[in-house]
Amino acid sequence: MLSILLVDDDPHIRDMVRFALERENFAVIEAENGVRGLELARREQPALILLDIMMPEMDGTDMCRILRQTSRVPIIFLSSRDEEIDRILGLELGGDDYVGKPFSPRELVARVKAVLRRQAPAEPDGAEADLVHGHLRLDVHLYRAFWRDAEVVLTATEFNLLRTLAQNKRRVLDRNALVDGAYGLNHFVSDRTIDSHIRRLRAKFDAVGGAPIETAHGLGYRLAACE
Repeated sequence: MLSILLVDDDPHIRDMVRFALERENFAVIEAENGVRGLELARREQPALILLDIMMPEMDGTDMCRILRQTSRVPIIFLSSRDEEIDRILGLELGGDDYVGKPFSPRELVARVKAVLRRQAPAEPDGAEADLVHGHLRLDVHLYRAFWRDAEVVLTATEFNLLRTLAQNKRRVLDRNALVDGAYGLNHFVSDRTIDSHIRRLRAKFDAVGGAPIETAHGLGYRLAACE
């Protein structure tokens, strides 16, 4: 049974979400603020975190920022602040998805399942486990990315986006194609969401001296030429 860490200061939200998740056979761990949530995230190692943004003691953005220093656990932000700038901020901090309050419990469960599917390692089928392009190497079975010998810790969404580019290394992919690769079909996100993920990917690789993604202005993105 997969465990979900739910971090929200509203007990009514926690009750509603816990009921919906337990009906789908998830185990739910609860925290009322970011301090407690960070403690439970490190101790319990949940499969996914549902994280409110506005909370006392430590808000969700600070908790996410600290977690992302060492963890790639999938994070879905929950917030009543549904402006686009807040969604982009959550994604640039390393969130995998964003659900605005009020939300349907059924929609939230569907989002949880979708993110967990993206996180799940591919089943070995006899094919090579690695995608290699110059100094970039992606282990598609273990969801690990490397530049030269340095590992670059990516979220599931970031990994799937980069894998989509690596599987189409000679093509420019527009944002719609990248959405399909990173999120799956029939999932709507804005162009700015993809641009946010690209910025975060570039920052992570820049930290280890890498630059694997090029912009094709007016068209989309492609994998950079091999060095």
